[in-house]
Amino acid sequence: MSEMMIGLVGLILLLLLFTTGIELGFAMALVGFVGFAFLNGIQSAMMLIGSDIYSVISNYGYTVFPLFILMGQIGFNAGIAEKLYGAAHKFIGHIPGGLAMATVLGATGFKAICGSSAATSATFASVAIPEMDRYGYDRRLSTGIVATVGTLGCIIPPSVVLIMFGIITEQSIGQLFLAGIIPGLIIAFFFMLIIYSWAKINPKIAPMSERSTWKDRISSLPEVIWVILVFILVVGGIMTGLFTPTEAAAVGTFAILVLAIIRKGMNFKGYIKSVVEALRTAGMLLMLLAGSAILGHFIAVTNIPQKAADWVITLAINRYLILFIICIIYLIGGSFIDDLAFMILATPIFYPVILKLGFNAVWFGIVIGVVVMIGVVIPPVAICVFVVKNITKEPMGRIYRGVLPFLISLVVAWGLLLVFPQLALWLPSLFFN
Repeated sequence: MSEMMIGLVGLILLLLLFTTGIELGFAMALVGFVGFAFLNGIQSAMMLIGSDIYSVISNYGYTVFPLFILMGQIGFNAGIAEKLYGAAHKFIGHIPGGLAMATVLGATGFKAICGSSAATSATFASVAIPEMDRYGYDRRLSTGIVATVGTLGCIIPPSVVLIMFGIITEQSIGQLFLAGIIPGLIIAFFFMLIIYSWAKINPKIAPMSERSTWKDRISSLPEVIWVILVFILVVGGIMTGLFTPTEAAAVGTFAILVLAIIRKGMNFKGYIKSVVEALRTAGMLLMLLAGSAILGHFIAVTNIPQKAADWVITLAINRYLILFIICIIYLIGGSFIDDLAFMILATPIFYPVILKLGFNAVWFGIVIGVVVMIGVVIPPVAICVFVVKNITKEPMGRIYRGVLPFLISLVVAWGLLLVFPQLALWLPSLFFN
């Protein structure tokens, strides 16, 4: 049996392991270890697994994960999302669909300090949906936008998806962060446009709230300004070279903690809770990286990525069609396992193909980020929809009917990225020459 056939058998076994419910990181490590041992001997495989796990756990650069996740958890537990939503409510709550649009604005601001899609959806399901219920909003709209708006964290920095992509492909995390800003804001604008249009067509679906006074609006601005300043500090520090991504994560986390304490939104119990939640999530991500590294060495030995890239080049079809097929594979794979986990699994295989086709690596990262956004709200593994369902107890069918218009806007944004790559590449080109 050839090395390539052994690699294909290993990937098939990996897919079978997914059906058993085993954690993806352990499944990748197991298949990688067994496959490498089969090709190179048990002693080499033992050395490989020890080396890869140690290199991941001891890698200073990977501390960016627990730090950025901790920053988001502190913001989550300190009630910063509620304050951002309240500020947006005061400014636009009185226009058609204003409360739903305030959810988009609040979530966009919250994404500047929190990279978790599920945490954002959970927060706004608890904060925004009761307020929309109070004014008689249709549950299709309220649950649909809350389930979808959490996806913004896939490309708006500090995005865990982009950090993972940067580490796997050895691309600049700073460039990826910059590349995600304009597409993220465009998608947020599309969400608000859909809400406004839906409310104008059917005013009963989103009744207007009372108009706030300018005094109330101005008094709510400090909450927004502080978050913007932290965002500028983190992203601006990376752009100017003042901080590495890891240092920026540490500075941002400390700034959010100080802000939470000053605003009296965080006590010691809340801080401990944030640390525990961040460590749990970071541990899961590091295990995914370790498993991916072990599997990656096995796949590299079989030469599957290089042979796949060479084969693709010989195909007499448009390179964008190949890119489309790759994106569909990401969507299908993410439909059966967690989208982030599948991205970690698939990217080392398809990345050489993308380079052979001549696509920009940073642009591809944002394209895949939008694909992951689509994946987290389509069945069967739609984590943001499940979060909203568990909190609101709404039927899945009703939530999906509300998600559909926003899902279409995500597909449109993905198409715009394909046609206009500069939407993602313009900002990085300004700061990274």
